[in-house]
Amino acid sequence: MFFILTASRVLAQEVASASRPYQQHEVTFDNPSAASSTRQMDHISVKVMGTTGSPVFLIPGISAPRATWDGIAPELAKTHLVYLVQINGFGGDAPGANLNPGILTGIVADLYELISSRKLNDVAVVGHSMGGIVGLMLAARHPASVERLMVVDEVPFSSVLMFPPGTDVTVSMVEPRAAQARDAVAAGYGKPPDPAAVEANVARVTLNPENHARLKEWAMAADPRVTARALYENLTTDLRPELAAIRASVTVVYAWNDKYPLKERADPFFRQQYAAVQRITYVGIGQSAHLVMLDQPAKFQEALEHFLSN
Repeated sequence: MFFILTASRVLAQEVASASRPYQQHEVTFDNPSAASSTRQMDHISVKVMGTTGSPVFLIPGISAPRATWDGIAPELAKTHLVYLVQINGFGGDAPGANLNPGILTGIVADLYELISSRKLNDVAVVGHSMGGIVGLMLAARHPASVERLMVVDEVPFSSVLMFPPGTDVTVSMVEPRAAQARDAVAAGYGKPPDPAAVEANVARVTLNPENHARLKEWAMAADPRVTARALYENLTTDLRPELAAIRASVTVVYAWNDKYPLKERADPFFRQQYAAVQRITYVGIGQSAHLVMLDQPAKFQEALEHFLSN
């Protein structure tokens, strides 16, 4: 079986490395020669790195800051314009419009507005976990806006992970459990987190103990109200009927290890979930857990370079 999406998992599953300011190759949206740039939108903020090359959007997942991509962005910015997305309410940011329903569709709308207004071409999108769901939505609902899409350790309907293999999972089946998880996470707002619970959650999503301290910091920096609503929407969004509309070239990167998930189960599972996508490549990376880019940075970098060059 794969990861079961529960309230406790989501509180820490997406968080990555500690924040540090990007100091090289940063540009503003309106002045490429300026030193820094952050554009605030209703559902996201976006920071740009680099001065030339095709655009690459890096989207983290639930509870995660843009620092998820600290190990990727500086090198990538040498050859690409890198758009680092952060969801409002995560990384210590104010929640903005994300206290209301429609977080996922709002993020997609913000991204599409940005791509359209700047007339960006040859756009590549890399999304981890819920960020992958956002990427799939953008590519399916605005096919001309995305040329390449990399989805990292996510499936088009994440709630299939909550049921035994072969179950015909529907949104109506999932909704009561999703609502329960949402309410449980939201109830943590204004209360100190349980350190033991946070430590246990972090241990589930990375194989490298050196990541734990940084992951816990970001888990506790996320607004539980936004995490709760994003969790609910992620669990109740089924994109399987929309996969055939995607025209982008898709790469699915997924984790496997010697305990869970095993490679021999992960390989066929992900191929089954994405069978309706027309142009697709699969890259399994072991030994890693959910945060593939932290557990195996060199292998992930290699997959990213191949994805962008083809």
